[in-house]
Amino acid sequence: MELKTKSLKGGQLKNMIVKRLYFDKALSCADLSELLEKSIPSISKAVSELIDEGFVVEQGFAPSSGGRRPLIYALKQEAMYTLTVAMDQLSMRIQMVDLLNNPVSEEVMTELRLLNNPNALSALIENINDYIISTGIPKDKITGVGIGMPGFVDTVKGVNHTYLDSGGESITHLIAMKTGIPAYIDNDSSLIALAEQKFGIARAQRDVMVINLGWGIGLGMIVNGEIYRGNNGFAGEFSHIPLSEDGALCICGKRGCLEAEASMLVVAEKAIKGIKKGHVSSLKAADKYQARQVGDAIMAAANMGDQFAIELLSDAGYKIGKALAILIHIMNPASIVLSGRGAIIAKILLAPIQQALNKYCIPRLANGTELLISDLGFNAELTGAAVLVMGNFDKDTKNHLITSNQ
Repeated sequence: MELKTKSLKGGQLKNMIVKRLYFDKALSCADLSELLEKSIPSISKAVSELIDEGFVVEQGFAPSSGGRRPLIYALKQEAMYTLTVAMDQLSMRIQMVDLLNNPVSEEVMTELRLLNNPNALSALIENINDYIISTGIPKDKITGVGIGMPGFVDTVKGVNHTYLDSGGESITHLIAMKTGIPAYIDNDSSLIALAEQKFGIARAQRDVMVINLGWGIGLGMIVNGEIYRGNNGFAGEFSHIPLSEDGALCICGKRGCLEAEASMLVVAEKAIKGIKKGHVSSLKAADKYQARQVGDAIMAAANMGDQFAIELLSDAGYKIGKALAILIHIMNPASIVLSGRGAIIAKILLAPIQQALNKYCIPRLANGTELLISDLGFNAELTGAAVLVMGNFDKDTKNHLITSNQ
């Protein structure tokens, strides 16, 4: 089966309009003309065709500003769908969303360990295909698969240098070949930053650092309104900021990295050891479970007031704050957003983070940076995966014109 590009009949302009309406929700022809730098007659013609083809609907008239009120247009939310995938080191989540980022099928979480797992990529593809079948949505209605994943991700070559061994081949090419749908990958923290900037609490901010509080501690950087990737695409390795010379050994081989001192997996391991030593806590059965279940239990217990859980998270928060002081000194961001899985305990982390900033950060810089808590939270990566697909909607996708095995 030939894999079709998800371009609309009639060319680039209509793709550009769909992409613009996805990010801005509702616009008039005059708005689209100004944003896309195209003539109003050409915009009006393209919008009319999009309405006839079932992609765009009228949303009524814009508020009056004197004179004739213009019609505004929005996407028809069920015209197309996006398959979103959010991965961490231990599991993956899949969900289908419409053009307004609303879920149209139940989210499915599957355990999938990435470290030292040569079958991880094939398992990912199998889960994607099974999920598509379960939704009953035809593949020609799915505009793309967006996947967030930890590790050193090369978005241009479609390769993850840390996980998901593809034998040197492009992961996006392999997934597209096996699913029949264009695929896009990016680092999980970068996608979370995109989600926060486009649809979250950092909407439209130009200089914002987004902390991904997951099993590790990731960073997505928005600089001058764009994702900042650095010289070779791997900027933002916040988790490997060194906090001490003789700290815990990190998976990168160095000692004292932030991730080895304050990640949720480390907090979970400390909880298990503490329970075995007799710490009084509602987590008394924590030593019987794996780190992922313990991590979730710690966050829930902390929000219920469990003192031991709060102490563990407060210690982690202080270390995160110490690392944030370094980040603020270098980047001078307008805001820092606490996002990802750990956003549900961000209020508990704020006080120790601020305490560390007071100690380690120059007040003039710290006072100019606002700490924010994500509204998207655990859903941020899934939203970012949809943003990734739609951000590529008006771009050339000839690299996806391949033959599918399906």
